[in-house]
Amino acid sequence: MLRIVLADNLEVLQTLDDGSIDLIYIDPPFNTGRSQTRVALRTEQDVAGDRTGFQGQRYRTTVLGATGYGDRFDDYLAFLEPRLAEAHRVLADTGSLFFHIDCREAHYCKVLLDGIFGRESFINEIIWAYDYGGRPKRRWPAKHDTILWYAKDPAHYTFNFDEIDRIPYMAPALVGAEKAARGKTPTDVWWHTIVPTNSKEKTGYATQKPLGLLERIVKVHSSPGDRLMDFFAGSGTFGEAAAKHGRSCLLVDDNPEAVQIMSKRLTRYSPQFEGLELELDETTELQGQLPFGDIRE
Repeated sequence: MLRIVLADNLEVLQTLDDGSIDLIYIDPPFNTGRSQTRVALRTEQDVAGDRTGFQGQRYRTTVLGATGYGDRFDDYLAFLEPRLAEAHRVLADTGSLFFHIDCREAHYCKVLLDGIFGRESFINEIIWAYDYGGRPKRRWPAKHDTILWYAKDPAHYTFNFDEIDRIPYMAPALVGAEKAARGKTPTDVWWHTIVPTNSKEKTGYATQKPLGLLERIVKVHSSPGDRLMDFFAGSGTFGEAAAKHGRSCLLVDDNPEAVQIMSKRLTRYSPQFEGLELELDETTELQGQLPFGDIRE
């Protein structure tokens, strides 16, 4: 079951029972100091258009709308600390937290997480590497994010090795047909493209993460029927990954635009809603409301 809640995530976390969530993934604002905005455009070929495309073709663009949020905090760590403390409390004994951040704040956030979970609970620093977008000429292009993995109990946590999606060998002829067919285990550097502009997966949300990235986390670090949570839910990618693989998921965001996007994206999973009145298309069915703490099937 999917639950979508429009609320301050700290208030929601405080209502949940100890040890009630099996896996948490969060992609909090990165504290970049600027607004994160995604503008939706329609382009039509027009010799008198306002932009030039492939092979010099001219196009006319029409702005259809924009989504976004402010990404600036006076004290970023003070904002995160009570939410991460609650995340630790609500995690099950075999549960894990995956914390997605960029290079500006990653080192500060790791020290904060070490203090909450304990340094021994740090399992991996995963690097999500991609190759897309502009390339500045005054520094090395920044083309990666950091995902910090902490286990509630570093001696006992969910890790479904057989669910790992294998990757191709770079020289398959050198390893033999059997190994080449099976593929090799990924390392802690995950190469995965961002969501392409023309992808069917695209929702228009400014910081949308690719589904394939989060499916790997869901499949390996939880089991069917488990209870998952993302309390900076954004476009709902983690919720889609959870529902696709038979997990319950609680999605929380305080941005009405994000909740609108999630509600439409996840319609086929019949999500339940809390704290909002949405203007949805007629294909979206609003289910009854439940207490925050009850996310069971």
